[in-house]
Amino acid sequence: MENSNSKGIGLKIALGILLALFLGTAFYTSKLYNEKKENEATLTKEKNQVMADLSSMAKQYDIAIGENEVANQNLVEARDRIQGLMDSLKISQNSVNSLWRYKKKFMALQEEMDVLLTENDKLKIENELLATSLDSTNMQLAERTVFTDSLLVQNTQLSEVVENAAVLQTVSLKGFGVIERSSGKLIPTERAKRSDKIRVCYTVAKNALVGAGDKELYVQVLDPKNNVLGANEQIQFEQTILNYSIISKFNYENKSLDICEFIPPNEDFNSGRYVVNVFNKNELVSTSEFTLK
Repeated sequence: MENSNSKGIGLKIALGILLALFLGTAFYTSKLYNEKKENEATLTKEKNQVMADLSSMAKQYDIAIGENEVANQNLVEARDRIQGLMDSLKISQNSVNSLWRYKKKFMALQEEMDVLLTENDKLKIENELLATSLDSTNMQLAERTVFTDSLLVQNTQLSEVVENAAVLQTVSLKGFGVIERSSGKLIPTERAKRSDKIRVCYTVAKNALVGAGDKELYVQVLDPKNNVLGANEQIQFEQTILNYSIISKFNYENKSLDICEFIPPNEDFNSGRYVVNVFNKNELVSTSEFTLK
């Protein structure tokens, strides 16, 4: 009888040990499963953050490329590398080693972007200086043209010279869209949707036959639908009615003068061909055109 009780007690102890082992194994397995889920969630979150950072870098490149009339090939290639890394990251497995490799590549691309954007800013400044130099050359050529024209008409009657040549003329007329930063900085652009204003610039050529003093010319900007932008007000000269965008007023001192005016939109700018005309009263003295995409 005593031997039978001992066996019963031993069996209970063995079952107790097996139950404890089973419960411990279940608890450990559950803990490992939860840790795995937490790790996967953390990796997914970090992967999404890297993807967002890469997307932000790509947008900065898009802005820099869009601000140049001629695309900077280095910027384009750098943006393509970012896009390739994003495509690779999308299909990559969530692992610590894999994510760390992508983070290292992201940091390298970040350093590259800082260098490229700095170089791009320097290039834009150089282009602006080159454009200023080119405008100065065009102004000198315009002065020579006016002087040559003056010599050619010396053989005509003096009354015809005074009547026909004593008129202000403009050269180097150009119009283009600009983005206006909050700092006041103006950035030329060919994109219609990004343009805040139309900037019209021209040079009043030196003409010794025109007296010095306050002068005004009428600037007319036509959009792709042939609508007059800006003020769109009318003025009549004898039998002619002129619709103008803005009156360009300046003080003429018998020397060449650079003029720039801004034409605000009546509504959003449309894509297409724009025409810029400059009138001296009812006489068209200069015309040009440009395109917004």
